[in-house]
Amino acid sequence: MAAKFFVLISLAVAATALPVVPLAKVAYAEPEAPAHYEFQYSVHDEHSGDIKQQHEARAGDALQGSYSLVQPDGVHRIVDYTADEEHGFNAIVRYEGHPSAAPAKIAYASAPVAYAAPKFAYAPAAKVAYAAPVAKVAYSSPLTQVTFSSPAISYHH
Repeated sequence: MAAKFFVLISLAVAATALPVVPLAKVAYAEPEAPAHYEFQYSVHDEHSGDIKQQHEARAGDALQGSYSLVQPDGVHRIVDYTADEEHGFNAIVRYEGHPSAAPAKIAYASAPVAYAAPKFAYAPAAKVAYAAPVAKVAYSSPLTQVTFSSPAISYHH
């Protein structure tokens, strides 16, 4: 038994004395390519008056795009923008059209709602009869002694 204990302690001391050296360094370094993408979208909702579009293209660090929208007063706003490492972000904003005196009102037609009170038919509840319990319990003798016990201490009353 003492020999096993000595061997275990010796192994523990030897393990703590060894320097911890990583066997290999794992690195997932993939060369990053410059970003290249192009996207566009357009929304033309006459019902809500939401009319807008955007187009953007990127090639490396150079970005160019434009977006346009119809403002609530009816003026068409067009924004052309570029961004690059040398000049930063630049935007040119143009407006087409003239503002109207009042924004156009969108007419919403709502269907008429009819409401009728619900009709209920009430009936008298049936009478329910309750009977007293039939069975009676009789005890042969009263309890005179109660014992509580646990593994370490025992109580007797």
